[in-house]
Amino acid sequence: MPGIEASLAAPSADWLSLGPASRQLGVDPDTLRRWSDVGRIRSFTTPGGHRRFARADVARLQEARRNAKRPLATLGATPERMARAYARSYRAGRSLPATQALDGPERDAFRAEGRRLIETLVAYLDASNAAGREVAEAEAMTAVATTAHRLGDSHLDMATAIGAFVAARGPFLGELESIGRRRALEAPAVMGLYAEAAALLDRLLLHFVAIFQAPRPSSPRKA
Repeated sequence: MPGIEASLAAPSADWLSLGPASRQLGVDPDTLRRWSDVGRIRSFTTPGGHRRFARADVARLQEARRNAKRPLATLGATPERMARAYARSYRAGRSLPATQALDGPERDAFRAEGRRLIETLVAYLDASNAAGREVAEAEAMTAVATTAHRLGDSHLDMATAIGAFVAARGPFLGELESIGRRRALEAPAVMGLYAEAAALLDRLLLHFVAIFQAPRPSSPRKA
């Protein structure tokens, strides 16, 4: 009876060679070799020196990778890339009406606050636990409050201010969708990211409105 070495000398329905296994997992063959060397996935080396991977093991690892939460930076969604998405939106003529009511320095500060908010949104989506999400959301709330005060002090009406916030959601959510297409992510992963981001942005919008509507202390009159 032939032994396991003979049965694995060539790939079969139950075994994959290095190339097909790495392609199924979406990684470089060298990466799969390292995973095998450290025991992340089992493999067998044929007498000819070729690795074989059990198809069932490859499928299990593939499923685990699909369900694992990957940092946005590894998908290309760094804060810098998100900021460039906003810059493209401005260059395309989709500038926020709210910024037209701000002078140069105030407009620069408004955009700096926007970049800060982008960083906190990415940090929230990348957080691996509830505590990390709470910290990121608190920072996002602070950034939104600062922006609400700034727009309120510029005497914008409520409709324009809310319109500015809603318009600002577009480039961020659009970039998430774009990443999903570029990276060919599974639909549940893309929908999960989008839903998390949209839910947080909804909470931030409510906070923005509350801060914008809150009475402001009147400026002291000059003598």
